[in-house]
Amino acid sequence: MSVRRLAPDHVQPASFAFDPANENWADQQIAKYPEGRQASAVIPLLWKAQEQHDGWVPRAAIEAVARKLGMAPMRVMEIATFYTMFNLQPVGEHFIQLCGTTPCALRGAEAIRKVCEDVIGPQSTVSADGKLSWLEVECLGACCNAPMVQINFDYYEDLTPENFTALLDDLRHGRPVKTGSQIGRSGSEPLGGGETLKDPALYDGTVIGAGDWQKRVAEQRKAAAEAAAAKAAAEAEAKKAEATPAAVAEKPASETAAAGRPKPSGTAQPSGAANDTPAAGGKPSPEAVKESAKPADNKPAEPVAAKAPEATGAPAGPESKPELLTAARDGKGDDLGLIWGVGLKLAKMLNEMGVWHFDQIASWKAEELAWVDARLTGFKGRATRDDWVSQAKKLATGWRPDSAVGDKPVK
Repeated sequence: MSVRRLAPDHVQPASFAFDPANENWADQQIAKYPEGRQASAVIPLLWKAQEQHDGWVPRAAIEAVARKLGMAPMRVMEIATFYTMFNLQPVGEHFIQLCGTTPCALRGAEAIRKVCEDVIGPQSTVSADGKLSWLEVECLGACCNAPMVQINFDYYEDLTPENFTALLDDLRHGRPVKTGSQIGRSGSEPLGGGETLKDPALYDGTVIGAGDWQKRVAEQRKAAAEAAAAKAAAEAEAKKAEATPAAVAEKPASETAAAGRPKPSGTAQPSGAANDTPAAGGKPSPEAVKESAKPADNKPAEPVAAKAPEATGAPAGPESKPELLTAARDGKGDDLGLIWGVGLKLAKMLNEMGVWHFDQIASWKAEELAWVDARLTGFKGRATRDDWVSQAKKLATGWRPDSAVGDKPVK
């Protein structure tokens, strides 16, 4: 097993930080894992750091990933030095990984290795123009097309010293190259092309009397597409017809007038009528009769209290709309995900509502908090339960939690 060490200090950058796009991408990867399990995102974040930093991982990137995930830098170092997918030394613009395992070795990998040494230099050496570097690796899984190399993210197969030398020259000078087989082989078929199933009658259906099955299938697909289009057009016309004033006027009274009936306990009904809605047959329901029955001593019955509304998760009490914004100030909102309990979906919902900044949330009174809570579709009551206001007050001062998902409030 090879020893993998970090690059010398003189090539190490002083610092590393994800650019805004990659920072957002990293946050999305971390959000896939439960609270306290953010370290599971270490490999994706190291891979993205390598991609951003010219194909290799410096010490500063390892430390930056450790800080973002709340890990000890040595734990991230262990992962970066263990997996050969992470390059710990600078690489060329075109990083060549040469497969030297048995199938490729039997098919001429040694000759490809010699081309690398002659054109580029020793392993892990970057050419003087910064364009090329190479490394011998274990099996890359394209044994049928050996010998082969991986250059950055693409495979180049069926190599010979001649076509590989030409390939490196094209890459060095920015000329277009062809990925995959370099001798025109299709996939991993035999050299010279396929030698079986050459008679079309073996697979065109004529042997079993199926006739021109391709034409039949094409006609069936065309007929299905036309039927689907006709159905969609008919449904659109039906919806359009239902929306006309004449169609609305002809609707049954139960569809047009029911909305005008007074609601239970509304101002148009007595307070005791909340449960007095007649049954379908026109007679009061047994429950209504029971509630309205007088006691045996003929004393007036106590008023029947209206049923309490069903719990929705939102806090009860008066509501008052808080101050909302049409857009973030200066075009940049605060990272609402730093409030514990606010994920990507809730942050988007708050932005759409007009909430972009910590100081907005910090200023909410109880009535304004209730207004927001009632409108968090699928998360009603979350703002009160997780005490967003207290969290936002701390965040508005510039304080930041240790975790990227905030600190859970202590009840």
